[in-house]
Parts: sequence; C-alpha cells; structure tokens
Amino acid sequence: MPAKPSPTMLRRQLGAELRRIRDRAQRTVADVAGQLDWSESKLSRIETANTGIRAADLDRLLRLYGVDDAEHSRLRAMAAQSRQRAWWEAYGGALADAYETFIGFETEATSIRAYEAQVVPGLLQTAEYASAVTRASFPPDQLDVVEQRVAVRMARQAVLTRQPPPRLWTILDEAVLRRQVGGPDVLRRQLLRLNEASERKVVTIQVLPFAAGAHPALAGSFMVLEFSGAAERPLVYSEGATGGVFRNRPEDLRSYESSFEALGAAALTPMESIEFIGAVARGER
Repeated sequence: MPAKPSPTMLRRQLGAELRRIRDRAQRTVADVAGQLDWSESKLSRIETANTGIRAADLDRLLRLYGVDDAEHSRLRAMAAQSRQRAWWEAYGGALADAYETFIGFETEATSIRAYEAQVVPGLLQTAEYASAVTRASFPPDQLDVVEQRVAVRMARQAVLTRQPPPRLWTILDEAVLRRQVGGPDVLRRQLLRLNEASERKVVTIQVLPFAAGAHPALAGSFMVLEFSGAAERPLVYSEGATGGVFRNRPEDLRSYESSFEALGAAALTPMESIEFIGAVARGER
C-alpha cells in the first residue's frame, strides 16, 4: 500500500488550500494579514508551506474566511497531521530546516531531475563517499553531526525502493567523476555504484563532458521535483553554503526545465555515459 503523505507534503497541501480559499473570498494577503494583525510575510510563509500554522491561528483564519463547519474540520485535521513528526526529524539537530523540508518533498516526488556539478547526488552515494563529502563541511570536533547526516543520507535512498519508485534522471558534470572525494579507492567504488544504479529501469544517468564547454547551468547544481497531484506544482531546489533554496514560480520552473533539457542534449547518451564512467573507474580515461 502507498505510504501516507509526509508532514511536509500535507503542509504544502494545506497552504495551497488556504490560498485557494483566500482567492475564493477575494481577499488579498495584505488585507487578511491586516485584519489578523499578522505580518504579510507570516501569511505568505503559511501559504507557501515555508512554515506551519498553529491550531489557534488556523481557527482565526478560517473564521475570517467564513468557511463552513465541514471544511473547517477537514482543514483542522490536515493541519494536525502536518504537525506529526517524520522519521528525519529525529536528526533535526544535525539538519538545516531547508534540508528537512527538502527530504519531505523528495519522499513524495514522482520524478526527480538533478544536475550535479560537484559531487554524486545523495540518492546514489555510497556510505564511505557520503562520509567523505560530509566531513569536508564540518570541523573534526563535530563527528557526531557527520555520522547523523550520513545516516540520513543513506536512509533517504529508500525512496528509490518504494512502490512505485520515483523516476530519477541525473546529469553529472565530468568534474564529479574526477574529484578525488575520499581518495582514489573510495571514488572508484562510488563510480562502480553509479553504473550499478543505472541498471535500474527508473534511473537514468548522463555525463556532461568537459568537451561540452559552456552550458546553461554554470551557476551550479539544482534539482527539479515533480509530484502526482494535479495541484502540486513542481519545485526547484538548490543548495548553498548557508542552506537550501526552493523556487516554484512558473517563470523559474520554465528556466530550470529549459536548462535541464539543454544539459541532456549536450551530455553523453545514457549508454555512452555508462561506458565513460566505467572507463574512468578503471583508470582508462
């Protein structure tokens, strides 16, 4: 049976519902925030699922919109479910808020398209490679944080074995295959894992060679996540040194999707990519 929606997705659905009800009531964000003595930012963050909503605030908001008792009860139940703890929240002390939110979306995604310029995507990393990547970002006295983050990364990979699994299409810059993360042996085993992963029907891996030259994603790595619900718009996620950023404006989505299509056209084919990765792993390229 399919897993129940994650708290992250329920919060997003609730935000979309509240935005729909506000539009139906023909109220602006400024108008509603002013009547409730909230900041406009607070209401916007609730509607975009960047933050949750307390039961008392939800009641005030729904009374202002004049919803009937049945709709009020349904939305109250959805809000309560969205406040339940997900498995990754047990590691909350080691995870940034944006990363926790991202895991929730990843758990529900039906399609994941990722361009990676620096390292192997987390869903395809070996434990030793993940450890080397994570240690590079933390001082030696935070070994416990490193261990927790690696554990989360390994647990995330279960999404590829759920039923039905998401479609994963990743494009790797050639630099990912060359960077000696963890040393030659760790990298070689990681490259072999990539080729093993490519044997799954739901996984597509392409390599963007250095010879491709300049391309539309020189600004850095990004990920496009799609969901099954018609009302669930795709999301773009990108990580930075101080946290991750989500984008879901239609114009942003079009730009990133166009970039990904261009990268796919410039990259080696999946079969050529498998051969290329194998050759690098064997030291032949």
